[in-house]
Amino acid sequence: MYLTISAQKMGSTYNSSVGNYVDYLEKENEDRLPEQMEQFFDQENDSVSPQTVIDEIDANTAKLRQKDPKFYSIVVSPNQRELKAIGNDPNLLREYTRKLMEDYAKSFHRNQGVKAENLKYYAKIEHERTYRGFDRQVQENAPYRGEIARLRNEIRKVERGESIGNVKELEKMIKEQERLTPHKQNGQLVAAGMKKEGPQSHIHIIVSRRDVTNTYTISPMAKHKASEEELNGKMVKRGFDRDSFYQAAEKTFDRTTGFKRNYVESYVGRKAHAKEPGKFFAKVMGLPTKEKDIAFKLLQTMGVKAPSIPTNKVQMAAKIIKAQGRGINMARGTGEDMGY
Repeated sequence: MYLTISAQKMGSTYNSSVGNYVDYLEKENEDRLPEQMEQFFDQENDSVSPQTVIDEIDANTAKLRQKDPKFYSIVVSPNQRELKAIGNDPNLLREYTRKLMEDYAKSFHRNQGVKAENLKYYAKIEHERTYRGFDRQVQENAPYRGEIARLRNEIRKVERGESIGNVKELEKMIKEQERLTPHKQNGQLVAAGMKKEGPQSHIHIIVSRRDVTNTYTISPMAKHKASEEELNGKMVKRGFDRDSFYQAAEKTFDRTTGFKRNYVESYVGRKAHAKEPGKFFAKVMGLPTKEKDIAFKLLQTMGVKAPSIPTNKVQMAAKIIKAQGRGINMARGTGEDMGY
């Protein structure tokens, strides 16, 4: 599970209205028949028009300054294992989203508890993803693609008489580079902009910075998990517990879908890897055989190539960390595998 929360972009990409972002989220519907389109939805309704989303979010901005974000974007990207486990079912994803927003509301630290019905939000499921420049597969392919481009340019020079060379030999060198390129999809070298194969469904959520009554602000970007400060002579609770939200998001998905989560793709596991990687790998080595096998397969999808397994758990941890210490961190940034 890959989950991000970000504030509205206030630069050249999006203006003060949510309109540009809504238009962006409608891109998959452009060439589809009406019955094939994915609609926006909220806590109660399965179909909300794009214009309604724009009107409602744009109007819910009382007392916000011009430079304040008017909404936040939450992107929820189940990994392929999770999607396959639920049959890539959009109805289950909608059900999960509504329960997720209950978790989101509970993560706010307020004098009066926040509930899902206090939020003004709209969500939309997308089914396609493309490779981006920072994806591991694109980065690892880059040197090979660069060499292929150089060789093709050399062929053009030879054909124009600007250079001396053997075109057939250069073509053989290109074929060899293509063979060595590590990541391919349907016979094509993976590159930025290429659509990813397999189930790629993910959820975009637009949530207003103001509550549904347009009375008070609820921001998930608060610096503190839970704090209190005096305001007009009264102690006011503030904060958003992102750590609690991430844990709840994972548990809610598992409870809603029946997904059996492996340690390495759990929130606890990812946190342990970030803080104490030695203990993380020792824990992996101590898993039951079947779970351990799954764990190492998952680690490989994240670019962590485990060496031959020694009997000593500490040696195992040390060897993996030394060999592929950055593997999981790279995977966390791609949105393809798992991580928050």
